[in-house]
Amino acid sequence: MKRRNFLQTLGAGTLGMCLSDELIASEVIDKDKDKNKNKKKVKAIEGSWFEFQHHSAAEGKYWNPGLLSFTAREWEEKIKEIAGTGMKYLVLLDVAIYDKSFYPSKLLPKHTLNCEDPLETVLAAADKYDISFFVSNGFFGDWTNPVLLMKDPEINKLRLRAMNEVAGKYAHHKSFYGWYYPNETGIEGYYEDFFINYVNVSSAEAEKLTPGKKTLIAPYGTRNVKADDLYTKQLDQLNVDFVAYQDEIGVEKTKVEESAAFYENLQRVHKKSGRSELWADVEVFRFEGKVYQSALLPAPPERVIKQLEAVTPFVEKILIYQYTGLINKPGTNVIAGHPDSLKLYKQLVKHHYLEG
Repeated sequence: MKRRNFLQTLGAGTLGMCLSDELIASEVIDKDKDKNKNKKKVKAIEGSWFEFQHHSAAEGKYWNPGLLSFTAREWEEKIKEIAGTGMKYLVLLDVAIYDKSFYPSKLLPKHTLNCEDPLETVLAAADKYDISFFVSNGFFGDWTNPVLLMKDPEINKLRLRAMNEVAGKYAHHKSFYGWYYPNETGIEGYYEDFFINYVNVSSAEAEKLTPGKKTLIAPYGTRNVKADDLYTKQLDQLNVDFVAYQDEIGVEKTKVEESAAFYENLQRVHKKSGRSELWADVEVFRFEGKVYQSALLPAPPERVIKQLEAVTPFVEKILIYQYTGLINKPGTNVIAGHPDSLKLYKQLVKHHYLEG
């Protein structure tokens, strides 16, 4: 039977019912489209800072003992766990602290950990699980005085010697993606000249030792940036591939509802310069007591999700500070950190910022 004849046979009432059903279905589809339009696009967390020991004993209260006891097998298991979240980048905070190294070095005595060479162990594991590491070129000297670390000639020499040593030992790893320069000075409108010099000297050495490797910095003072022509000119001068600005929510310098505007301004000047990519360094912690004087705890998941939503429209990639100690997969055999780290993992997976 032809369609025209079929409709004639139905009669007016039945036809009306059919058309009514079609209209209702059409309205439901339209409403679903509107809902999807209003959903915020989710930019997944692509990386995290990583460490063998937290530089502040007070802040690392809940995970330093655990990390200290990790065997080589457990470090590999932790890298596997992180790779399972879908993250592709890890940023090693430091290769030395308190005048001791985290790898066998001829320049400094070595920290006593339950793993002989944790740097070799995690890079080998990252080779296996397809993680890219930014390897630190610090901290040499007193990390609490970053200006001194960037200005002192002897410390600068030691840093470059250490870069040579680290590159000689570890740059053959596929996972050795690039370098991270951990000495940061707060931005007060603009970068200080000595900071630009520190970055550019480090990058010149990095290019000499490991041609083509990428470079990363993560400045603070994000809310203070003067997003104007002078700042754009400074970005032109900075020889670095990625700038992951700290959102400073965890250290209570910025409120969640303010941060989007700061990153929108940064997006504008980074586009104008075109030299370095704009990334975010999202702080997924809170302090147990006073800021900088107490233990770091996982932040409430609802706050973290708002932080991620705030920066998503403006940055190329989102990194967090940090998975190590603040996030743990439920059921993991290599836990280091507060029990709330399991809750944060679950919520980030639920909202698709991490893979489960």
